[in-house]
Amino acid sequence: MLGGGGLVAANVYATASESGQSQAGQVLASGAATIDCPDVGSQLTAVPDEAKAEVDKELALLDKQIAEAYQRLQQSTQAIQQDGAFAENSIMNPLKEKRAATIERIAIAVDRVGDRPQGLEAFAACILRASGNQGEQGGDGQNGEQGGEEQQQGENQDGQNQGEGQDNGQNQDNGQGQGDEQGDQQGGNGGQAGNGPVAADFVDIKSVQPNVQSPRKQGNASRGTFSTACGVNENGLFNSDNVIVAPGVTNGAHHFHDYVGNQGNNAFASDQDLADADTSCENQGDKSSYFWPVIRLQNGAQEQDAGSPGGGIEGNAGEIVTPKQVTMTFVGNPQSKVTEMPKLLRIITGDAKAFVNGTANANASWSCTGFEDRQLKDKYPLCPQGSDVVRTFKFQSCWDGNNIDSANHRTHVAFADANGVCGNGFKAIPQLVQRIVYDIDAPSLNDGGRTTPLFAVDSFPEQLHKPVTDHGDFINVFDEDLMGEMVDCINGGRKCDAADGAGDGDGGGAGEEPGNSPSPTPENPPGGNNGDDDPADNGNGNGNGGDNGGEDTPSPTATAPSGGNNQDDEPADNGAENTQKPSADSTQAPDPADGEDKGNGEAVPKAESSPSAVQSDDAAATGGDDNDLGGAVPGPEPSSASVLEPQATSGGLADTGTQLWPAAAGALLLLAGFVLLRRINSRQT
Repeated sequence: MLGGGGLVAANVYATASESGQSQAGQVLASGAATIDCPDVGSQLTAVPDEAKAEVDKELALLDKQIAEAYQRLQQSTQAIQQDGAFAENSIMNPLKEKRAATIERIAIAVDRVGDRPQGLEAFAACILRASGNQGEQGGDGQNGEQGGEEQQQGENQDGQNQGEGQDNGQNQDNGQGQGDEQGDQQGGNGGQAGNGPVAADFVDIKSVQPNVQSPRKQGNASRGTFSTACGVNENGLFNSDNVIVAPGVTNGAHHFHDYVGNQGNNAFASDQDLADADTSCENQGDKSSYFWPVIRLQNGAQEQDAGSPGGGIEGNAGEIVTPKQVTMTFVGNPQSKVTEMPKLLRIITGDAKAFVNGTANANASWSCTGFEDRQLKDKYPLCPQGSDVVRTFKFQSCWDGNNIDSANHRTHVAFADANGVCGNGFKAIPQLVQRIVYDIDAPSLNDGGRTTPLFAVDSFPEQLHKPVTDHGDFINVFDEDLMGEMVDCINGGRKCDAADGAGDGDGGGAGEEPGNSPSPTPENPPGGNNGDDDPADNGNGNGNGGDNGGEDTPSPTATAPSGGNNQDDEPADNGAENTQKPSADSTQAPDPADGEDKGNGEAVPKAESSPSAVQSDDAAATGGDDNDLGGAVPGPEPSSASVLEPQATSGGLADTGTQLWPAAAGALLLLAGFVLLRRINSRQT
């Protein structure tokens, strides 16, 4: 009896554990998992100047360690299938050890010249989390067909994954060919590189309710605008560096950036290098550097970085799309006059790691021309025919008055509150509103982008090309005189163009509200190189930023249209019945001075909830981000705490019978024991 009962219990427990491990392993093996690590850099609010260079290099090493661990995770399909503990033992634990050593070096570097930061060691451990992409079939055609057409590099990349061969970043062990194997193992995770995007990352813009609101301008508001035209990166200036976050480190961003303005920006550019560089801006007094992650079509094209770190090596694959138009507009403050930006001020808006960090610092804004009163934060837009994809970045507009940068690159600048007020003694500065337009057709979601390819923003590999990770970077290298003219123009309520001379705009005098009267834009020219057009023609740049503070009701859940056709012949759902669909020929972008995107720029702990397209009123009521999240309500995404854990078995009856036969034998032994015991008792009586 004891033997039979023990056999039953042991077998049932073993079967349940095996089933749970198998299910977790299936998620890992499908590629539908990513690595979630605490962002150490955001915790460092004060680093002595003498330690900054060393700390920056160690922080960049943490990013490299995560990227390598994620690549190892993708490459370990068979090992994970054979051993459910492989991912934890061979990937996550070594990653924790590497991070712990790096974090200790950071603490020591600071301790040499200042107060040792406390508690950083708690940020060494990372978790495996479901990506939310499992079950998606959006990428199958791309992963198999296009993947097979792609590069079979096989070269070993120095310094990448301890010298393991990389198949152009397409996640193959030891340089093996891609093709069907990649399609099978990454079919659930989308994109030609196997780590996104997926169909669920897209939403029809016509299903999104208008969500842009504006703070009311007060009597002392600075109402002017100042535009600068710097082209669309027709020069093809790209790199995967980030001189703000990782100076002196090649591939510090792990994804490609477009650069306009300053032509000398790379990881090793000094302040003097930036000051001496050429500029693509029409007004040569603007040598500022404007850069952002490129957008790629998932069409199997091989770009210059196909076999390089930051590109194909790290999952950033496909054709780079040159913007159709880029507009940089500096706007005022709805409450007060603005002061000059200091030379070499650095600002980062958005969070490149927002998919795992949470949305505390996210500031992505996606929309379509003709629909820019509807902004998406964590979805890519499906634009109707004749409408172009628009990315809008609204940068922080409050400055601490002292520093051109900070240890976490955030605390020296902040967003104004919901009413446009700069808190904590910060000063209002001109707000950069960056509007980037792309001629991209809505992808065909029903066939995974085979007919019309998916598109995605470049990202860190573990961020899976999620739209919420979009971000922009700015370094102010304006001549002091031109910056002074900008401030005078904005405070004077004029509408100025740097190319024409700051004081010679057509603003129409103080008190004019820029962009409030309709001014239809000319028809978009073919070829996509209209970045030199007057940036003020599009309402001085869209200033939406996703302002939806005060929304009382959530937008309806968006459903992706089949075929990607977006019901072109139907009127747009723009909040009014029987209204004609806005077209790209008559686009009026909202006032760029309207709205602020965030409540503050300080780093905060990871949000408990996952990225969402709708922001609640509570955040605005507490001085938080009154327009953090705008757009359609997405389907549920995994929270930051969703760890892959064993779950109950859901196998078929045949599988159950196969796995539980020892338990059945144990049950027979147990029953036989009962019968034997009864007979013995009956004979004794």
